[in-house]
Amino acid sequence: MSVVLGIDAAWTEGQPSGVALVAREGARWRLHAVAPSYDRFLNLAEGAALDTRPRGSRPEATALLAAAESLADARVDLVAIDMPLARTPIVARRTSDNAITRAFAGRYCGTHSPSAVRPGAISDALRAGFEDAGYPLQTHDARGGGLIEVYPHPALVVLAQAPRRLPYKASKTRTYWPDQSLAARRALLAVEWARIVALLATGMDGVAEALPALPSTASGIARKAQEDMIDAVVCAWIGITALEGGADAYGDSDSAIWVPRDGGTAGLLTG
Repeated sequence: MSVVLGIDAAWTEGQPSGVALVAREGARWRLHAVAPSYDRFLNLAEGAALDTRPRGSRPEATALLAAAESLADARVDLVAIDMPLARTPIVARRTSDNAITRAFAGRYCGTHSPSAVRPGAISDALRAGFEDAGYPLQTHDARGGGLIEVYPHPALVVLAQAPRRLPYKASKTRTYWPDQSLAARRALLAVEWARIVALLATGMDGVAEALPALPSTASGIARKAQEDMIDAVVCAWIGITALEGGADAYGDSDSAIWVPRDGGTAGLLTG
C-alpha cells in the first residue's frame, strides 16, 4: 500500500490547517480521512469527540505521522505540504517562488512572498520535524517518498485544464463576483467546489462522500473548513502525482514547488 499525507498548512499558529490522508488500494487511490485542523485529524485517529470549531495549533510531525499510520494501517510514504519549505532559512522570495510565477503567471497563479516572519519558525520546525522522522525535503525526485512542497492553485488549473486560477476561495467571493448578491456568490462558490470535488473523484475514491455540498445556511466557519479540506485533498493529489513520477519540481536544490505535469509544461530545476 502507498500512502500520502496532504497538509494545507497555515502560515500562523492561530489559523487551522487542513489535513488529508490517501492510500492506494490496488489500482485506485482512496481518501481515508480528511479534517479541517491538526487537532481534528488527531482526534479522528483516536476516535475522540470533535470540537465544534476547527482551531489553529503548532503542527507536530511525529503526532501527525502516527495518526496517519493508525488511520491507514500503513506507513506514510510521502508528505505533501502547501507551505514554503527550504533547506536554508527563508527570508525572502526563493528561486522556487520565481520559477512558479514565471511558469504560471499567465494563468494568474503566482506565489505569495514568504519571509522570515511568515511562515518563519513554523516552516523551519515543520521541515525539521518531518526530516527527523525520516522524511527529508525532496527537490528533484519524489518517487522514493519524503517531504515535498506543493501549491494548489497551479495544480488545480492543471487538473481542470483551466486558463486561469479557479475561483474557489471563500473569502474572495466578492472579488470573483462583485455584482452578485451574497446568496448568489455562495451558490457560485458551491458550484466551483462541486467541480473540484468531481475532478478529484475521477482519480480518487471517497472524495465526494467526505466532502458533500454544504447547506446554503452554512456558517463562515464551516465554509472556511470546507475550503481547507478541499485544499488538503488537492495537496494529497499532488503528492500522488509526485510519488508516481507525474509532477515537476520548480526551483533548485534548496527548495522546489511540485506541480502535476501539464502537457508540455516542464519543471524548472536550476541547481
